[in-house]
Amino acid sequence: MKRRDFVAAGMGSYSLIVNASQLPPPAYTPGQAELTGIFQRPEFDRIAPSVPLEKTLAAEPHMSLVDLKTDVLVAGGGLAGVLAAVSAARHGAKVVLVQDRSRLGGNSSSEVKMHVVGANSHKSRPGWREGGLLEEFRLDDAVNNPHRCWEMWDLLLYDKVISEPNITLLLESVLYRTAMKGDRIQEALVRCDKSEHIYRIQAKVFCDCTGDARLGLESGAEFRFGREAQSEFGESLAPEKADRETLGSSILFTSRLYPRRVPFKPPKWARKVTKESLFKRSTNTWDYGYWWIEWGGDKDTIRSNELIRFELLSIVMGVWDYIKNSGDHPDSDYYGLDWVGMMPGKRGSRRLVGDYMLRQSDLETSKPFADAVCIGGWPLDDHPPGGFDRVNLPPNTSIRTNEVYHIPLRSLYSKNVSNLLMAGRNMSASHVAFTSTRVMATCAVEGQAVGLAAALCARHDLAPRALAQDPARVKQLQQMLLRDDQTITGIRNEDPADLARQAKVAASAEQDDAPARNLLDGEVRDIPKGARHQWAAKMRPGGVWVDYAWESPRTLSQIQLTFDTGFQRELTLTSLIAANATIVRAPQPETVRDYKLLYRETANGEWKPLDERKGNYQRMVRHNFKAVRAQAVRLHVEATNGDELARVFELRCYA
Repeated sequence: MKRRDFVAAGMGSYSLIVNASQLPPPAYTPGQAELTGIFQRPEFDRIAPSVPLEKTLAAEPHMSLVDLKTDVLVAGGGLAGVLAAVSAARHGAKVVLVQDRSRLGGNSSSEVKMHVVGANSHKSRPGWREGGLLEEFRLDDAVNNPHRCWEMWDLLLYDKVISEPNITLLLESVLYRTAMKGDRIQEALVRCDKSEHIYRIQAKVFCDCTGDARLGLESGAEFRFGREAQSEFGESLAPEKADRETLGSSILFTSRLYPRRVPFKPPKWARKVTKESLFKRSTNTWDYGYWWIEWGGDKDTIRSNELIRFELLSIVMGVWDYIKNSGDHPDSDYYGLDWVGMMPGKRGSRRLVGDYMLRQSDLETSKPFADAVCIGGWPLDDHPPGGFDRVNLPPNTSIRTNEVYHIPLRSLYSKNVSNLLMAGRNMSASHVAFTSTRVMATCAVEGQAVGLAAALCARHDLAPRALAQDPARVKQLQQMLLRDDQTITGIRNEDPADLARQAKVAASAEQDDAPARNLLDGEVRDIPKGARHQWAAKMRPGGVWVDYAWESPRTLSQIQLTFDTGFQRELTLTSLIAANATIVRAPQPETVRDYKLLYRETANGEWKPLDERKGNYQRMVRHNFKAVRAQAVRLHVEATNGDELARVFELRCYA
């Protein structure tokens, strides 16, 4: 397997023009690793110079001051921040990613162990699993981490970031101040007490993916905290009067079965939990629990973090004491705790205000937005702010939207700080809309969109608002996101640089409901309850093939393939045993595994090898090669990962 097969399209010599009907392709400039197969080691001297620095700040005489200059600064290393950084970097931007902890992933990391959910809403909306970078990460995790180790997920995210030569990663580093010039952020100060450095970072564009909106706070960005009144946005699910309450935080635990009885004695500070305490809260399984151990939404979820941690741990200890010692669960005798989180998994805090605040009606009606850049689909899932203490209330109220919905670019940049974008739970949304947009898969696809938008803004000296207000630039952004496998409902491939759109397609075989012509319809997923958009053919000895042919030869140097990876199933890392019953922790069986790409120079010429792949499990694969003149190309599928059908959504061709 060659690394170049997986390289992502990027900015390179790409130049933006305003005529959307004549958009040039984003040319990719490979890094050293792609060109040589040798990993390009991060420039650690850049963040920790070997020669002691003389520069310091007056208030911090023992901290060395390091100046960094970059195109894009991403604050926050949860999934929104990681995908923003990787997306921007793969499109040619120099990125500094700042994370205040030792590991990436936020609530999905081994520190919290919350499974990543999104538009597919577990099993209630099958078929709407997110694509793009998140799907790439999920597939890598399923194949390389079949044993479901959370620390391996941490390592995967670290690998994804550190393998991008355009990203400088600062772990255990806290952004704590900004310097402004008018309404623009000029620079940010970030401190790492582990290495005794303060980083003064200048950037063209800043992305707040901190969850708590710390970057926005320091730059004076307008924000909300709490719940809006019903009257502000006409939201029936909002309270009558505005308040400062929000969703609380949770601490999870895992347990496992041991060969002998495992006693449990709670600490003195554990809560006394009774059957009455658990009204509407089930404790019938205890391998992974429980999201409803939630507390602190009626407090300041930022400044009361230590109180919230203590109360959550006391509830966890009390719930486990009830399971083990109440007599109601004798089968728990052989179960013992093997992990308890120490970091509250936070849901709600500050939300930054953009040019548009997403609201309840937008989600319930699936309102189309001209500047849509990603989708959401989790239910409107509100929790009582008092959490576990609201004994007589159910732990949540979940209202499913009819369809998935758009998230517009105007909700992903600040209303009053001109070079600030945001992604994650601090995006611009009312509290009611936030109860859906807050889940991590939705935050992740926002991050991918924001990363690409930031790269474009940095390259062309644009403010995010200028990008959002230009229909031609928005269309270009959407087409680039689609090329990176981002899903935006209602938008299909119209890339004029995709030479496959000018070709005629023919196949050795096809299913009646999945003909080869589907490969040219611009859709790369089967829409649930709608038409199919893939070519499918029953595998035969020797394989099956599909051809693209032009009236005259074309110059080609890249072919992009999009395969089926079983979107109708859930795919996430979870400790919940029941959920894993339908998750495939291996290559997805629908995915094409072995194939060859061939070409011929003339209509009747001989087929020549172009590239091949053995052992593929990814959904979207790019093949870059020395330019050839071809009048036809062929995808010859030799094997799948188990399915009897070869399944392909799209084949793109670029000069």
